[in-house]
Amino acid sequence: MEAIFRPALILMSGRGLGFIAAFAIPMVLARVFTQEEFGTYKQLFLIYGTLFGIAQVGMAESLYYFLPVKARRGGGYVMNTLLMMAAIGTLCLVGMWLGQAYIARLLNNPDLVEYIPYVGLYLLFMLLSVVMEIVMTVKKQHKSASFTYAFSDLLRAMLYVAPVLMFADLFWLMLGAVGFAIMRFGATLVYVAREFGRTMRPDGPLMRKHLGYAIPFGLAGLIEVAQVNLHMYAVSYYFDVATFAIYAVGCLQVPLIDFLSTSTCNVMMVNMREKVREKDLTAVLNIWLDTIRKLALIFCPLVFGLLIIAHELIVMLFTSTYEASVPIFMVWTVSMLFAGLLTDGVLRVFAETRFLILQNILHLALIIIMIHFFLTTFGLIGAVLVTLTATALTKIFSLWRIKHILGVSTAQLLPWKSLGNAVAIAALATVPALLVKAVLVAPGPLVLLATGATYTLSYYCLLVFMGPMDSQEKDMLMQAVHAPVHWLLRSCGIKRPGELPR
Repeated sequence: MEAIFRPALILMSGRGLGFIAAFAIPMVLARVFTQEEFGTYKQLFLIYGTLFGIAQVGMAESLYYFLPVKARRGGGYVMNTLLMMAAIGTLCLVGMWLGQAYIARLLNNPDLVEYIPYVGLYLLFMLLSVVMEIVMTVKKQHKSASFTYAFSDLLRAMLYVAPVLMFADLFWLMLGAVGFAIMRFGATLVYVAREFGRTMRPDGPLMRKHLGYAIPFGLAGLIEVAQVNLHMYAVSYYFDVATFAIYAVGCLQVPLIDFLSTSTCNVMMVNMREKVREKDLTAVLNIWLDTIRKLALIFCPLVFGLLIIAHELIVMLFTSTYEASVPIFMVWTVSMLFAGLLTDGVLRVFAETRFLILQNILHLALIIIMIHFFLTTFGLIGAVLVTLTATALTKIFSLWRIKHILGVSTAQLLPWKSLGNAVAIAALATVPALLVKAVLVAPGPLVLLATGATYTLSYYCLLVFMGPMDSQEKDMLMQAVHAPVHWLLRSCGIKRPGELPR
């Protein structure tokens, strides 16, 4: 708990505000834009997300590997990363400017042409600022990283949404996005200059070592980004923009899943890397098992809870215009369970970049082979099903490799009993929630609130009495849950039983 989840929770507390802000963006845009305009917005940021993952070529993420053990030369690694990001970002900007008409034809949307150069500018400055939270996490400045995540996400939401509310035009949203990226880049320069001072200079020998690790890792990342986003491009190619908007809403990225898994994985990798340096594989295994167990206790109820309230949630967030997105969202939600298996983090700690490449090639190949059949057989849901199937198969492949790296048996590889327990109590907690939903006749938001509250309370009670936690963890959970209640009671002047008057 002290090594992994306390720092991770600090990071997640900051990103919790960003979680709210991230949800506000599509909620506003879906109400201001038509389906065609909303679909265009989704396509623009699909392009950005694809290139953002590819263009880093593993340089930024490789800092998690080098900085913990090469702290004295950290300035050289960071400067080399910034220079590489500037070069690649500029190439992407020029390429997008020259190829904007081709990209628009590929995505079956001529309206993209006028906005693609702004995506290139946004990408350039976001690449240049990607190192900031990484350095903070490696240096264990978790509170600073938490604040940065929170402030950055809130500012991003404000600069996305405010221009749209004023002018109801996608052009102004893109201007706001570029302005945000420039401000974030400025903050990054100030931070890294303060942290590394005169050591912030290019270093040729370090660059060769850095690229030696980063390029294979970046190639693995390129293939990973391709396989993650291929289903979106396939739907965009086969269907019109309005249909793509429905599909994109169904594939709603729940920010909580992303920043929970990312924050936990980053901290896990730093701690694992230290144990690998000490050649303590037993400690590495214990970190892995404890991380997976705790993530399961969060991800399982989150997935089951989203399945219960899927219809009410989609309609509340995006209006009844996107009601057709609900079945897609329900299938998409199941895929979130795999995010709790942080296999890539373990493989990166052991520098298994070649295996990551092979794994991602397999994943991409499976999607390419199956995507046409699934789309023509199952329609829009088929695009999600093919992604779910390919992800399950590649996770099994990754676990097989980790089993051999750690030298453990299949029974020791995962906390099987704890995972089964987490799934069981998450499923059992749905019973009272479904009963409440069945008998309650009320507007959608009230049904969502009552069903969600019932499920949360049911899961909490089952977790305390049946969950795979030791007594200390249960005490910590109960204290965390009871603390807001006690604060509210004191604020209202109500004393707890047995509390002495002041």
